[in-house]
Amino acid sequence: MPIYEYRCPDCADFDLVFEMRSVPDLVSCPTCACTARRRMSAPGISTASSAAFRLIDDTKRSAHEPAVVNSPAPGRRSGPAQKYTLNPLHKKLPRP
Repeated sequence: MPIYEYRCPDCADFDLVFEMRSVPDLVSCPTCACTARRRMSAPGISTASSAAFRLIDDTKRSAHEPAVVNSPAPGRRSGPAQKYTLNPLHKKLPRP
């Protein structure tokens, strides 16, 4: 359900959640019970891609249903790290 913003003339702004078909223009303020008018505000449109949403959903799901791993990820080495690089570009780096 969408969130609607209201402005109380005596207090501050506050948000309420209503169904789209039953949104009142005037409501009573939850703190002072004064009549508050609905504000026109920018919609909460997301610019995230579907990959970002998939990552967010996977993160939330893994908090409750962690994946069981039986073996290390492919391409990772389990032995000791290599001391020296064979990349010729690394020879151009300054030495300490």
